[in-house]
Amino acid sequence: MKLSTTKISPKTLSFGLLLFRLCLGGLMIANHGWMKIVNYEVLKTQFFDFLGLGSQISLILAITAEILCSILLIFGLYTRVVLIPLIITMLVAIGTHGWQIFGEAEMGFLYLLGFVFLFIVGPGDNSIDARMNKRTYF
Repeated sequence: MKLSTTKISPKTLSFGLLLFRLCLGGLMIANHGWMKIVNYEVLKTQFFDFLGLGSQISLILAITAEILCSILLIFGLYTRVVLIPLIITMLVAIGTHGWQIFGEAEMGFLYLLGFVFLFIVGPGDNSIDARMNKRTYF
C-alpha cells in the first residue's frame, strides 16, 4: 500500500466505513446513551425539553436514538433512516451548549460531522443494508 496515493479500493473503503460505523455507534452507546440510562432518575427532571413534550419524554427519545439507532448503525441496518434521529439529537445537544463548537459543544459537533458523513456516503458493502440490496428475488 502506497501512503501517498489518492486511489482507494472498494474493499478498503468498505472496511473503513465499517470501522467508522463501529466506532461512532459504540462510542455513542457507551459514552452517551448508557450514561443517560444510568443517570435516568437525575436527568428525567433536568433534561432539555426540545419538543415541548416534557423533559422525561425528551430524555426517552434521546436514549432511544443514542442506543437503538446506534445499534442499528453498527450493523448497517436502515443506516440512513437511523442517522436522522442521531443527527437531530446532536443538533439539539449542540444547541443546548450554545452552539459553541469550539467549546462545550465540540464533541456533539464531531459526532454530527460523522453522522452527516455516513448519511451522505452510506454504510458501505460490509453492512446489512448492502446485503439486502444485493438480494435477488425469483
